[in-house]
Amino acid sequence: MTKPNEDQLIGRATTHLTRCWSGALVHCDALSSLEALRDKASKAGFELGIASSFRDFDRQRLIWQEKINGCRPVYSASGERLQVSELSGDELLSAILRWSALPGVSRHHWGTDLDIYDAAAVSADYRLQLVPEEYEEGGPFYEFSRWLQLLVEEGQACGFFYPYLQDEGGVSPEPWHISYQPVAGDYQALWSYERFEQLLNDDCWPLSENIRSRSEEIFVHYVAPMIKLSL
Repeated sequence: MTKPNEDQLIGRATTHLTRCWSGALVHCDALSSLEALRDKASKAGFELGIASSFRDFDRQRLIWQEKINGCRPVYSASGERLQVSELSGDELLSAILRWSALPGVSRHHWGTDLDIYDAAAVSADYRLQLVPEEYEEGGPFYEFSRWLQLLVEEGQACGFFYPYLQDEGGVSPEPWHISYQPVAGDYQALWSYERFEQLLNDDCWPLSENIRSRSEEIFVHYVAPMIKLSL
């Protein structure tokens, strides 16, 4: 097993990654289990599609910058699109945190986490949105989501689980987001508030002043839940 390190934790390394069947980058130690899950899905009549896997630090930073600049949409907790120009710095920070992890804190840095969907349920030109409605009853991925959630509950999902299935007041529920716990747990265990503070001090951040003034709150609501999952 590849031992996790600081650079991998915060998305500044790719040495722990390999490419899966779709070309997506995933953790070397998660690949065989992901392929096994894909086979299970196929036998059940689904096609496991990967919308997103590894994202490095700079890519996550770009997502934040584009949201702050209004180049990407920013949504409220209820899913309504917000006007960035009408928000204070703290309001904008809270809105982005609901849907996007801070650079360096995203689970997607590890290669263990993926956003998935049933590619067999939609046409090739379908515009994937990754919104809860797509995975709820009446949505194109409802049957796939229900099947996989049952597999997870029964411990038959090849080591994968849902880190953000329930709304705990921090990150919005993500029924498309799965994680390979045997490896992700090692990364989760590396986090501490001291490490988080060091991350904030080592870089120049969009909304830096707001983030640093609320660092403890952000850690409790958006970083600590990752740690609890490994206990």
